[in-house]
Amino acid sequence: MSEERFFAWLMMAWAAVALAVFPYLLLRPAPYGRHGRPGWGPAIRARLAWVLMELPSPLLMTIMFCLGDRHTNLVALVFLGLWLGHYVYRTFIFALLLPLRSRPMPAVVMASGAFFNVVNGTMNGRWLFSLAPPRPTSWLTSGYFVVGTALFVVGFCIHVWADRRLRHIRQRSTGVYGVPQGGLFRLVSCPNYLGEVIEWSGWALATCSWPGLVFALWTAANLVPRAIKHHAWYRATFTDYPRTRKAILPFVL
Repeated sequence: MSEERFFAWLMMAWAAVALAVFPYLLLRPAPYGRHGRPGWGPAIRARLAWVLMELPSPLLMTIMFCLGDRHTNLVALVFLGLWLGHYVYRTFIFALLLPLRSRPMPAVVMASGAFFNVVNGTMNGRWLFSLAPPRPTSWLTSGYFVVGTALFVVGFCIHVWADRRLRHIRQRSTGVYGVPQGGLFRLVSCPNYLGEVIEWSGWALATCSWPGLVFALWTAANLVPRAIKHHAWYRATFTDYPRTRKAILPFVL
């Protein structure tokens, strides 16, 4: 079996797993943060856990780039820059800015997240930098790239802004959760998750790649159920929580 054929089967299997994970997470949210619960074994400090969990993505994308044949291809360099821009934030900046009182993360959750990032980083990097046909520089002015990159940047900015707002609430209240207000929080409970869904949907469009599309599917399968659980938690915890606010998609969900 050729690598391309194996890769196609792997992507289909990985997409099928995402579709199976979605209904499970609707019933049983991953046990970290506000949804933490006992019985999941040893836990690791939140900051360290986030770094270890996210690190495979930037590391493996860089390795795939170095092993590939696109070292002087401008489009490949831009794709690498977009990916690393997100994961430098997610792996290091976001992790190191977490409140010291953040709940530890179960080691099994950290390991499962790291495994996902190993598969995802390898699939996207191997496809973009080795298996897919090289993209000409003109791709950077194509509608796919321009619209996709715009969505990526907008989603990233929403994600970072919402993280900052949530972090400031917990810092002011010495680690206790509060009701976020302002901006997109007027419409949805989890604009941080909405931002990530927009961001990786933009990545899928900008790269026009099957691994990018599967990553966007996984992002939604993971974060939409978690947003729904967050929304239910807010409404159960705060009696004055805005009733018109949705979970993740303004006016809809």
